[in-house]
Amino acid sequence: MKPFTINLKGRLVSYDTPSVMGIINATPDSFYSCSRVDIPSEAAVRASAMAAAGARFVDVGACSTRPGSVAPSAEEEYERLRNVLPAVKDAVGDRCAVSVDTYRAEVARQAVEELGADIVNDISGGLLDDDMFDTVAALGVPYILGHMRGTPEDMALHTDYKDVTADVLAELGERLGRLSMLGVADVIIDPCFGFAKTLEQNYELLAQLGLLQLLGRPVLAGMSRKSMATKLLGITAEDSLAATVALGALALDRGAAILRVHDVEAAVHTAAVYAATARHASFQP
Repeated sequence: MKPFTINLKGRLVSYDTPSVMGIINATPDSFYSCSRVDIPSEAAVRASAMAAAGARFVDVGACSTRPGSVAPSAEEEYERLRNVLPAVKDAVGDRCAVSVDTYRAEVARQAVEELGADIVNDISGGLLDDDMFDTVAALGVPYILGHMRGTPEDMALHTDYKDVTADVLAELGERLGRLSMLGVADVIIDPCFGFAKTLEQNYELLAQLGLLQLLGRPVLAGMSRKSMATKLLGITAEDSLAATVALGALALDRGAAILRVHDVEAAVHTAAVYAATARHASFQP
């Protein structure tokens, strides 16, 4: 990875080594049940533990985007966030940047202005809400630009790529250009494994992940306990930690700057082992 900095509400923060983003879901239906939490005190404990384990980011979501999921109303999503996000922010302080995982512009605005979120994480890359890019520009916060096609309900029908990596690169590049024109400087790229990609396309994209660095932005890889591991191996999400670690190591080797995971300590250890090895990687047999 290339070191990068982002501006967190006037505080310039540097990231010189691979970082880990912990997941907290204020939802009743996220695909991995152990990530779900709806009690503020429990959310605070989890977030604090993530920070203590070495996470640099904590991502809080209140709208499940699992394949086939039906979204709650914007009002319900906001109420779920209002219940846990401030507790997470108070628990981690400046130890972690807190991102809000939403594709709704108004929810993003409320999460930043009212609940303390530092970053907007949008898996749709602005496609599900035409106001998202203008909102992020007005808020002046970093933006995680995700890639998907369709909606969480029907994205499995939108996998007709000519070349999945080239198409993802082109589509993200077009949206990145629009953000740049609006003055949004701090953008993190997320190819969104599992979103409008088949099992084979996920692995093709992972193998060629390094090409996304052509966009000149840090790359986030979110594969934690996802179906690209469980379907391949015929296991459940609960049994997929080892596969998640392997996927994370492969992503880091292809230039990923951030791993978005449910299991922070395992990912921090993975990143540390990778970084220690990368320091001695000048020799090529």
